Amino acid sequence: MTLSLKNLEERKEEEDGNRRSIEQAVNDVKAHADMIKMQLSEKMTELQLLLREEERLAKIFIDEKTQQALGTHDQHLRSCQEQLEALETFTRRIRQIQQDSDPIHLLEKYTEIEKEIKESRHPLEKWHPIPLLFEHLLNHYKHFIRALQSILQKPLEARLKKDVFSSLNPTAKKEPGTVLKTMTPVDRLLFLKHARQPTWEYDSIHPRLKLSDDRLEVSCSWRKILYPCSPQRFDKLWQVLSRDAFLSGSHYWEVDLLRAGAGWWIGAAYPTIGRKGDSEACRLGWNRASWCLKKFDFEYWAFHKGERIPILVEDDPDCIGVFLDYEAGILSFYNVSDGMAHLHTFCCKFTEPIYPALRLWEGSIRTCKLT
Repeated sequence: MTLSLKNLEERKEEEDGNRRSIEQAVNDVKAHADMIKMQLSEKMTELQLLLREEERLAKIFIDEKTQQALGTHDQHLRSCQEQLEALETFTRRIRQIQQDSDPIHLLEKYTEIEKEIKESRHPLEKWHPIPLLFEHLLNHYKHFIRALQSILQKPLEARLKKDVFSSLNPTAKKEPGTVLKTMTPVDRLLFLKHARQPTWEYDSIHPRLKLSDDRLEVSCSWRKILYPCSPQRFDKLWQVLSRDAFLSGSHYWEVDLLRAGAGWWIGAAYPTIGRKGDSEACRLGWNRASWCLKKFDFEYWAFHKGERIPILVEDDPDCIGVFLDYEAGILSFYNVSDGMAHLHTFCCKFTEPIYPALRLWEGSIRTCKLT
């Protein structure tokens, strides 16, 4: 009987170990899926930026060709005008000669002007301006779209099976649940095309925060500053909004955190975020009107509507890049201290103006000059 009980305990211990292994596998699968979705959002953002850059270059091409054609037409118009003015001058002179009552004088003048007309005469040409068309440009992109549609019509799983790079990628052969930690670098130059330099607003800043003269740096003050009374001012939380609001388009800005201390919140907010008190309606990231990346001590979190997502950061960032695509509903954060490592992306439908925002615990934060 003692032996049977011992065998049962060993089996229970073995099964308990199996259960723990499966639970760990479940957590690994979820973590890996979340990370891949974040990387996918990053790749889609990069693709959108590439397409917008291609659109910008194509429009520059159209403008250059249009200006070239307009310049040539302008030269032709000036030439026609000069010819018309010359012909009109000859016409007026001949009519004046016709009024001369002296036949000899009339003949001399007519002979003289007839000679001038012959010297200035050019072969008659009828000009037919060739219209400037850009159908070849549209056809180029139509072909590109058809090729892309042809690829995307096939199910994703079928495409991946035929993808040589996917089949050769060693990470594709790893056991389910393995967390991949490789990340393709993002081209920062694509984001810098949308660079902004938001300055901070006196009317919203908490009295324990102060602004530099250029309004780019926010720092903690251990003495209360007597700012004018304002309904927009945060009176409890050490927060501030930008002077600049974004209602559409793509925008990218960076903040320097070298002197930010152990706690900071970087993000964006609607103008409807609460200002008075320290309730969740006022806290950056704790309501539907704000989003933020938070650091406290050695932990990093992404916050929106009070929901927090832990973020694994290998090296503490000295500088954070923030990218907003209003129409696409994307707000992304990057560690740009050394390269450009994606940290987190919020995806939602924006319905109000977006203001860069921050909250500070100690030290100072400065908006980087990118332009």
